[in-house]
Amino acid sequence: MTAEKTVVTGKKLTKKYKDFTAVDSIDFEVLQGECFGFLGPNGAGKTSTMKMIYGFSPVTDGELTVLGMNVRSSMRDIKSRLGVVPQEDNLDPDLNVLKNLLVYARYFDIPGNTALETARENLELFQLWDRRTSRIRELSGGMKRRLVIARALINRPDLLILDEPTTGLDPQARHLVWQKLRHLRRQGTTMILTTHYMDEAAQLCDRLVVMDKGKILALGSPQELIDTYVKPEVIELHMNEEIKEDILKKLPENLQIEDIGDTLYIYCNDANSVRQTIFLKGADRVLQRSATMEDVFLKLAGHTLNEAS
Repeated sequence: MTAEKTVVTGKKLTKKYKDFTAVDSIDFEVLQGECFGFLGPNGAGKTSTMKMIYGFSPVTDGELTVLGMNVRSSMRDIKSRLGVVPQEDNLDPDLNVLKNLLVYARYFDIPGNTALETARENLELFQLWDRRTSRIRELSGGMKRRLVIARALINRPDLLILDEPTTGLDPQARHLVWQKLRHLRRQGTTMILTTHYMDEAAQLCDRLVVMDKGKILALGSPQELIDTYVKPEVIELHMNEEIKEDILKKLPENLQIEDIGDTLYIYCNDANSVRQTIFLKGADRVLQRSATMEDVFLKLAGHTLNEAS
C-alpha cells in the first residue's frame, strides 16, 4: 500500500432485494494504492457490494463513500473516475478491438488523440495491440477479459473495480491477467476485486474480507488470515463415509479438524509428526501441504459446501 488515504468506506452497508438481504450491515475501508478483495462463494454478497460501489444498484441502508463522495448524491462524479470490469463481457461485437476502446472513451469526453494514445498504451499492456483490427468474435475468452480490463482503464481511473475478472478462463489466461493486474498495482492503481477463487485472492490482494450470506466473517491480509484461523500445515484425507467415521474416532481431540464431504482436513504445526502418530489406514488419498486461503474459507464458511452437496 502506497498511502493510508481512504478511497472507499462502507458503514453498516446494506442491500436488500424485497425480503432478501444480499449485504447485511457490513463495515470496510479500501486504502489508496491497495488491491482490496471480497472473497466468498456465489451468493455471498460480493457482487451486490460492488454494484453499490459503482452505482449500478442503489444502497438500501447504511453509508457508502467512494473517492470522498457520497454515492447517493455524487454518483455521476464518482463514475467519471472509476474503471469497471463487470462479470460479463459486454464488448460491442460490431466494433473491432481498437474501436471498442475509442467509442467507450467518448463517454468520458476524452479527446480523440488522447483516446488513441491511451488505447494503444492499454492494448500494448495487455498484449492486444496486434489484434486491434480483430472483431470480438475472433478473440479467445482470455483476450476478451483482457480487453474489458484495457477498456476500463481508458479514462485513467482513480479506482479500478474488478468483478470476478477471471471466471471461466483457463489457467494460462488467468495467470496472464494476474500478471497484468499485479503490474497495475505496482504502478499505484487502487483496485477492488471480487472472486470466489482462493488462489486469485492470495495472488492479488493486499487485504481482503471473507464474506458469506451477506456478512463479513474476517478481514486481513491473506497471510494474516491463514495465521489467525488455521495452522501452517494441512493433511488432507479423502475417503468414504464409513472409513471417515472410524478415523475420526481415533484422532486426538486436540487436533484442529474440518469435516467437509468426503474429506477431512487436519491442521497442525508439524504434519510429519502428526502423520506418525495418527491412524490413517483406509484413506483413498493422503495429501500433505501448506495452508492456503482455501483452508481459511473452509474454516469460516465450510457449511456452504455441505449445504450445496
